[in-house]
Amino acid sequence: MDELSASMVKKRLFIFDLDGTLADAYRAIEKSLNFTLQNLGFEKVSYEEAKRKVGRGDKAFMETFFPENAIKKALRIYRAHHKKALKFYSRPKPYARELLRKLKQKNKLTAIASNRPSVYTNLILKSLEIKKYFDIVLCADEIKSNKPDPKILNIITKKLRIKKADAVFVGDMDIDLETAKRAGMDMVFIKGGSSHLHSVRKYKNKKVISSLKEILTLYN
Repeated sequence: MDELSASMVKKRLFIFDLDGTLADAYRAIEKSLNFTLQNLGFEKVSYEEAKRKVGRGDKAFMETFFPENAIKKALRIYRAHHKKALKFYSRPKPYARELLRKLKQKNKLTAIASNRPSVYTNLILKSLEIKKYFDIVLCADEIKSNKPDPKILNIITKKLRIKKADAVFVGDMDIDLETAKRAGMDMVFIKGGSSHLHSVRKYKNKKVISSLKEILTLYN
């Protein structure tokens, strides 16, 4: 299940990345990216290629696929299309709703820490009907700082008055684990998202899960 034994420790605060962790919006991302590429006369890319390039904000995402002189226009087209695509293609990850509901039943605090712009984060949370479960939803554009800068986790723990030792960050990418490491916080890597397991092997003090359901086993 993980590279450390399941410690059954108790945590007060569970912070989650969004894309690839609680929500699957990869199809929406791929649809919006390919719409933008075709609109500007570029070749389409595969679903897997789009999936592996996300996680660092939509501007950085556009910079991966477009030359510098096309980025502003590409971003404008992408964002307009993406607002609609998210409503049709976003799906909750397996057991996401059940996990959040059970955490709240246990009187745990929950938060979102995402590099996705806040407008799209809130669209996903509203579409999936899970925003009600979170005590704080914080996005990189709101604090002018992207993960892996730990600022986003520091703000969340400070606002909720929770010690780092009582919190855990769950994500699907190497930058999520790097963010947790820099913040001095427990880290959980969920497989099946944007990063492969081999790309996060250097993070020794992590727990690895295949399903969100395992969170309740790791942190009783």
